[in-house]
Amino acid sequence: MDKQLLAMLVCPMCKGKLKYVRESGELQCLYDGLAYPIKDDIPVMLPEEARAMDADEKLPTSPGRSGEE
Repeated sequence: MDKQLLAMLVCPMCKGKLKYVRESGELQCLYDGLAYPIKDDIPVMLPEEARAMDADEKLPTSPGRSGEE
C-alpha cells in the first residue's frame, strides 16, 4: 500500500484517521469500529462494504495487554 495514499485517506463516516492492517488487508477506523477492505491494492471506502469490527479489535494495544485472558 502506498504510504502517500494512506496518509491522505480518512474514514468516510467521521473523517478520522485510519489504521492500515497489512495482515487482514484492511483500513480500520477505531472510532467508528469499521474495517474497510483493500482489494487489488485499491481501498474500498464505502461504508456499506466495510466490516463491523469486534470490541477487542477496537481496543488499543499496549505493552501491558497480552491479548489473552
